[in-house]
Amino acid sequence: MTSDMKTILVTGGAGYIGSHAVLALKQAGYQVVILDNLVYGHRDLVETVLKTDLIEGSTLDKNLLKDIFSRYNISAVMHFSAYAYVGESVTNPSKYYENNVVGTLSLLDAMVEADIKNFVFSSTCATYGVPQAMPITEAHPQSPINPYGATKLMVERILIDYDKAYDFRSVCFRYFNAAGAHPNGLLGEDHNPETHLIPLVLQTALGKRESISIFGTDYPTPDGTCIRDYIHVCDLADAHILGLEYLLQGGQSAIFNLGNDSGFSVREVIDAAVRITQKTIPVVAVERRPGDPPALVGGSDRARSILGWNPQYADIDTILTHAWAWHQTRHS
Repeated sequence: MTSDMKTILVTGGAGYIGSHAVLALKQAGYQVVILDNLVYGHRDLVETVLKTDLIEGSTLDKNLLKDIFSRYNISAVMHFSAYAYVGESVTNPSKYYENNVVGTLSLLDAMVEADIKNFVFSSTCATYGVPQAMPITEAHPQSPINPYGATKLMVERILIDYDKAYDFRSVCFRYFNAAGAHPNGLLGEDHNPETHLIPLVLQTALGKRESISIFGTDYPTPDGTCIRDYIHVCDLADAHILGLEYLLQGGQSAIFNLGNDSGFSVREVIDAAVRITQKTIPVVAVERRPGDPPALVGGSDRARSILGWNPQYADIDTILTHAWAWHQTRHS
């Protein structure tokens, strides 16, 4: 353990994945400061569950960043404060390029100026675009098909250049579908609007929605529905701790996929939800959505071998059990 009460700045730490990373950092002995504009983050969870310093503001605010880096002795930054609605990125790309690219650039420049050179970046499998082979490894060509994926890829390229120019070291995590909730039942997924399959299925089980839509039932998969790689949010958070410690121990800049190396179809997720919730979940089959690949499954051998990462909650029933406990608490 290298924490020695080191202080980590977590941007987007009041959001879904960021909040789980904050809790994991605190449990590993780190001090944490959260910077979040609270557009999608939850102040109540910071105050009641995370109980750590929260600074409300944007990475675009250079004076605020300068103030944070002068006020706190920050050892590294974990960066989660991207906008992440794929559909919205298509209809409003300006919002995404400004926040996800310009905002990140502003943060990186403030870090370089403050001589903070360890950066853990929340990237995405959306940088790959439509898969050419599976499982998708880090060597797979990157050809994003939406502005969201393009903004993440731009930041990855910026980080390569900053490493060469400023000796600025980063770990980029390209994750697949984050899912589940903390086993303590106090943290979980709460988006508005909600677009992710598992929360939508569970909201249907709670009676908050009339039905769940399956977009396409004629894909070349065993049951005709799309297959996705779901990864428990606590396993994601654990990987971020390992990536941070890898950097603090002098590791070179690196990129890692984070997935479970296997996928579950939409029907399998719904069937598991029926098992876990013991509720009837009405299903409506509708047309395919444009741009949805039949299957997306990631290979995570690099994270396992270099970081020693070992997902604890890989099966879909566990992911759904934790998510269901959270949704019953949060939304019932």
